[in-house]
Amino acid sequence: MKECEAACGTAEQAEKLKAVIEESRSTPGCLMHILQEAQGIYGYLPLPVQKTIAEGLGISLAEVYGVVTFYSQFSLKPKGKYRVSVCLGTACYVKGSDKILAEVEKELGIKCGECTEDGLFSIDSCRCVGACGLAPVLMINEDVHGKLTPEMVKGILDKYREEAKA
Repeated sequence: MKECEAACGTAEQAEKLKAVIEESRSTPGCLMHILQEAQGIYGYLPLPVQKTIAEGLGISLAEVYGVVTFYSQFSLKPKGKYRVSVCLGTACYVKGSDKILAEVEKELGIKCGECTEDGLFSIDSCRCVGACGLAPVLMINEDVHGKLTPEMVKGILDKYREEAKA
């Protein structure tokens, strides 16, 4: 547990993870549940967390890593306080979401899949958010922003920057 605490989190997080493993380990098929809980605790699943889970369940790190990398709900990298997700589904893409994504990357100085150094923003893409009538669309956490142009991106991000300062 010490390796995980030192490498990726606090003692409190390590204790929470240990408790989740202890209470779940006897349940068949508990790996998914533990991974979901661990991601909730840490915000992502770095290798030391995966190693702690593998050791706690008596399974190989390869098995844990295989599950983590198979399911898109799990992240190997930290996410920002504001998770920007640009829809690249057909309707959005046809209406220029690739240009929206490029503008978000330019404005934040990071690429899709990365997190800003200050931990404020991370960028991902998705295939459809179900708001095709608003295409092109991006989401920031649960907020949907639609009918976008690249020129609108800076203003939207600035609102979240201001919110973070408050």
